Amino acid sequence: MSKYFITGIAGLLGSNLADYILKNTKHDVYGIDDLSGGYIDNVNPKVVLHQKNILDEDFDEIFANVKPDYVYHFAAYAAEGLSPFIRCFNYDNNLKSTAKVVNNCIRHNVKRIVFTSSMATYGRAEPPFHEDLIPQPIDPYGIAKYACEMDIKVAGEQHGLDWCIIRPHNVYGIKQNIWDKYRNVLGIWMYQHLNGQPITIFGDGKQTRAFSYIKDSVGPLYRASQSDKASKQIINLGGIKECTIDQAADTLLSVMGSGTKKYMQARHEVKHAYSTYKKSEDLLGFSHKTSLYDGLQCMWDWAKQRPKRERFIWPFYELDKGIYSFWR
Repeated sequence: MSKYFITGIAGLLGSNLADYILKNTKHDVYGIDDLSGGYIDNVNPKVVLHQKNILDEDFDEIFANVKPDYVYHFAAYAAEGLSPFIRCFNYDNNLKSTAKVVNNCIRHNVKRIVFTSSMATYGRAEPPFHEDLIPQPIDPYGIAKYACEMDIKVAGEQHGLDWCIIRPHNVYGIKQNIWDKYRNVLGIWMYQHLNGQPITIFGDGKQTRAFSYIKDSVGPLYRASQSDKASKQIINLGGIKECTIDQAADTLLSVMGSGTKKYMQARHEVKHAYSTYKKSEDLLGFSHKTSLYDGLQCMWDWAKQRPKRERFIWPFYELDKGIYSFWR
């Protein structure tokens, strides 16, 4: 049996991957999460959970005690639009925390680290984004993720660390945080509807994106640590069919059976962002099985059963110059 260590294990990717490994293998799963963006009821009871932040002083000791064979580094604060206003927090919790994970992977001879980067690294490149494009991130979040990728590559070259970098594509589904005001657009919309509010769209709604249901992604994520073909590869994961934000909103309104849309101030973002997916099919056996409608139906059924939680609203911004009116 092998030991798997998952950072951000109480979030969407971490909790669902842990469930997959525990259901389909005999391996042990360990995880760390400070529960700032995930919830303890997402975590499989068979997981050995450390309720800590990676930046805590005792993280190195936790890692040394577990001695994992494989590491999945999912922990991040993925709020692209907010990142220009929380720069220091962004770099601490994305770049600095990744450096600590990488140090420990090298120190303890981890067989492979799987790092979830982001489509935000591509920035204003011409879609569909393919893995050989030179990243052009337009916000601090994308910059941090790209810097993490480069650091991991250097660790591979200098220290022999094996790695696989996954760039997920708008993954959604059960166990996603729908109580955060700044990230996870489909979850934000569900929260708004559950609380009697219209669903909000930034700008004209003609932005194009593609979405990936979590159940289609966990098998490929697991194989990212196991397949020889995935070694030292950057791989887009998910999103085979792009749609406008307006179309995604209309699909969700159809699933929920009612609701209205409200258009808000446009924000600084890439207008058209979607990726190629062939490499994930060839190397990870990815298959897009779940339509947006069916995936949203499953997520909506789950969301309606969630307890009423307090919505996360950022207590203060590091920089409020130029911040959007809807976040003031």
